[in-house]
Amino acid sequence: MARYTAKQHFRHDDKPALGILLANLGTPDAPTAPALRRYLGEFLADPRVVELPRVLWRIILHGIVLRTRPARSAKAYEQVWTEQGSPLLTIGKAQAAGVTERLQRALQGKVALELGMRYGNPSMPAALRSLREQGVERLLVLPLYPQYSGATTASTFDALADELKQWRWVPELRFIGQYHDDAAYIACLASSIREHWAEHGQGEKLLFSFHGTPRRYLLNGDPYHCQCHKTARMVAETLGLPTDAWQVTFQSRFGKDVWLQPYTDKTVETLGKGGMKTLDVICPGFSADCLETLEEIQGENAEIFQHAGGGTLRYIPALNERQDHLDMLTALVMDHLQGWPEAGGQSRALREPDATGERAVALGAER
Repeated sequence: MARYTAKQHFRHDDKPALGILLANLGTPDAPTAPALRRYLGEFLADPRVVELPRVLWRIILHGIVLRTRPARSAKAYEQVWTEQGSPLLTIGKAQAAGVTERLQRALQGKVALELGMRYGNPSMPAALRSLREQGVERLLVLPLYPQYSGATTASTFDALADELKQWRWVPELRFIGQYHDDAAYIACLASSIREHWAEHGQGEKLLFSFHGTPRRYLLNGDPYHCQCHKTARMVAETLGLPTDAWQVTFQSRFGKDVWLQPYTDKTVETLGKGGMKTLDVICPGFSADCLETLEEIQGENAEIFQHAGGGTLRYIPALNERQDHLDMLTALVMDHLQGWPEAGGQSRALREPDATGERAVALGAER
């Protein structure tokens, strides 16, 4: 068996294509315990996600976590599952379609775009191989994580490298690491908040809730915490909010480690006990609504707030497939394509497929 793989049915007169990979975290195939066991087994085995000695963590993961957590997680996923399936995947497909349509209008030549999940399906390896079969020789990867984290963005790069290092012909590569302070991204968030307030009125406080990570990741050099605060600050400044009208918190902690603080659920509880009547929550770190936003914030934290004595917690949806969000993602891709021929750049070595094919056949190639 060959050690390295290549495009099937290669022809010397193939027209080179530009490939775009949109990557997100992933989702189980179904809201069932077996599907969650497969998904969590892949997710929690990633050393970028859980930075513990591998032997110790493998014992904990397979001896405890995967014996108890899948059933509980399946019940949570049942709360957000739709007729179309997982919200994250459904929204991801809509995002991919919207960005594809915009790029095809803006770019020259052959362009292919695929959605790939770091864990679960459609997998990143499958998406990358599909791009290869479409003749992609230039590849741009956009992880849909506005704020960089080793547990998300860098893990995506790991999966990308693991796949590409098996390829005989590696494409030219560009990788977008973060867009937490992109002006258009900030404007999209501000617009979504304004629209929410126009429909429902402005709450007494705006909470920016980001997914948490263990605090030691920050102390070891991960910029995620700082980027979350910058995003929130820029949005608050755009909205003209005073400092006491908004706050940054972190959700979804797991295990016994100290995670980034303040914790969202504890903050929500405290605000509820203080008698707050309306609390608005937005989750800027999620490009698409998913379990963590719909079940954890809109569901669980809303109950915590109410049971503590508060009034109504109002979740402001993720940017999802908003038109301004799709425009922003497309513009972000275009910015990073500069210099490549599809974006109007002058390539120093742009192959002429027909002439290449003729010369190859003349030299003895079959096709």
